[in-house]
Amino acid sequence: MPREVSAAAARYSVKTSSANSRRRKPDEKWQAGAWEAFRDTPEVRFAGEWVGNAMSGATLYAGRRTDDDTVERAPDEHLATQIVREIAGGTDGQSNLLGDFGPQLVTAGEGWIVIRPRDEDDDLSEDEDDATDGENTSYSWHVLSTLEVREEQGGSLVAEVDGEELEIPALDEAMDPDSTDPIAIRVWKPAPWRHIEADSPVRASLQLLEQLQLLNAAISAIARSRITGRGVLLVPKGTRFPTQPGQAGDAEDDLIQIFLEVAATAIREPDSAAATVPIILEVPAESISDIRWQTFESTFDELAIQLRDETIRRFANGLEVPAEILLGLGDVNHWGAWALTAEAIRLGVEPRLRIVCHALTTQWLRPMLRAQGVDDANEWIVWFDTSKLRVQANRAQTALEAFQAGLISAEAARRETGFDEADAPTPQEEQARRKQAADDDAQDTPPGEENEDNVSDLPVDETTSIPDTLPASSGPRIPDGLLAAADALIWAALVTAGERLRNKPPCPRSERGRAREIKAGELHTVYPVDPDMIDVYHLLDGVWVRVPEVAERYGVDGPCLVLALDDYTRALIAARKSHQYDETEAVLRFSKCLGLAA
Repeated sequence: MPREVSAAAARYSVKTSSANSRRRKPDEKWQAGAWEAFRDTPEVRFAGEWVGNAMSGATLYAGRRTDDDTVERAPDEHLATQIVREIAGGTDGQSNLLGDFGPQLVTAGEGWIVIRPRDEDDDLSEDEDDATDGENTSYSWHVLSTLEVREEQGGSLVAEVDGEELEIPALDEAMDPDSTDPIAIRVWKPAPWRHIEADSPVRASLQLLEQLQLLNAAISAIARSRITGRGVLLVPKGTRFPTQPGQAGDAEDDLIQIFLEVAATAIREPDSAAATVPIILEVPAESISDIRWQTFESTFDELAIQLRDETIRRFANGLEVPAEILLGLGDVNHWGAWALTAEAIRLGVEPRLRIVCHALTTQWLRPMLRAQGVDDANEWIVWFDTSKLRVQANRAQTALEAFQAGLISAEAARRETGFDEADAPTPQEEQARRKQAADDDAQDTPPGEENEDNVSDLPVDETTSIPDTLPASSGPRIPDGLLAAADALIWAALVTAGERLRNKPPCPRSERGRAREIKAGELHTVYPVDPDMIDVYHLLDGVWVRVPEVAERYGVDGPCLVLALDDYTRALIAARKSHQYDETEAVLRFSKCLGLAA
């Protein structure tokens, strides 16, 4: 049985039209204010566009839920796969469709999908051809806001598509793939207090955003006041106002007129003297004892800026994504930024992708499958893959380490570090580089320590990744029991790390069904983990509790054995390399504090 999902989508039909006429309409007045905030407030626009850009990076596919609540993909030849592949005309069109829903759901909590059957002789515009990957498509798809769709009294819907009004009739509930009438699907995030109403984080922040507009206006007024003059300089000499050119020497100007002229000059020419020099006013000496500078500043000036910052912070905290996404990541290192972005995708992007996918499932995919006689139509769903959004920030470094460990090719390393094949060294350059490396090694070898082949007996490896083979010294023989115990401890640690890794960001939810089919001890070879994140994810916490007992049994130093096994296991995880029993002896011999090296 497919899992039931609370409906947040409805196709405009005879059933929904008659139901709308009987029930109380949802409150939509606030949505106009929300869109006004989106137009006028940069923080609102940023939030909507950020979510939209992130949603556009997801890919849609057809699948069905398994017993363990994962989604397995439909076979390529299945009708559901074909229907989903043709949504919005293809991959690029789907990216645009998902991206357009970001601002809709963040701002108004609601949007419409209008689908128009296309005539065979219709020509695609250049924009539509780009959105459909150049493929022929039977439908044109449009995402519209609540301001572009209205319901008429006659029982029809009117939508503004590309500047033209399109009438959408109330169709039968059953889907007719051969119908030439347009289809409208309402997609919304239900309000907890009334399911038919839409809800969004902007709705809860409308009062805050109104305050923000007032504070912005106040700060603008303060900024203008700063350039309209620097106050009045009171000078204790006779009472006389400055005179204008052409006036008699004893004429007196109106003080208000002087203020207005100085302010106008300062606004028109912010770099003029009028913006920096105060007005000089002479007053009777008995009125003031000293020269006095009279300014018109208010204690509200600095308070307004503080209040605006606090309002923006409160708005950021109500966006359903980490506030640092809006406020900036200046104080966060690159791994913290990656973790915050992953959290934002989980809390702010994937829930909205579920809303859109639920609408496409219940109002498009399943009706189309039922109309074409598919018996298990209700089992198939439209789902999303966000793995492309979860690429770790150190992918280039991981690629270099994997290349050094021999896990990927030089071509793959160049691709992941941002270079192409045109940057690859020529055969002549590669040969010259190897010759130079050989000459450098020969110069570094002390005289008398070369062997017959001019190669050092003890090669030095200065890389930090795990080499393909770890040479063993010819020191004292290591007991077989210690080798077996160390091998078991390493494998157990990797198994524990793999089981914990299944529920961590490097293994996205969409991949966890596949992850269960991989040995836990080798999961790190498929889903990369940066060394810095091993402790953050607690992958190796508590895995070495038995080591002191093993060390005492075989008479070796316990802390040293822990260090040797831990360093090796961390290196395996970082290099995405599997553990091999043959390397265990070399691991123990390299730890000279164990007394096992030659």
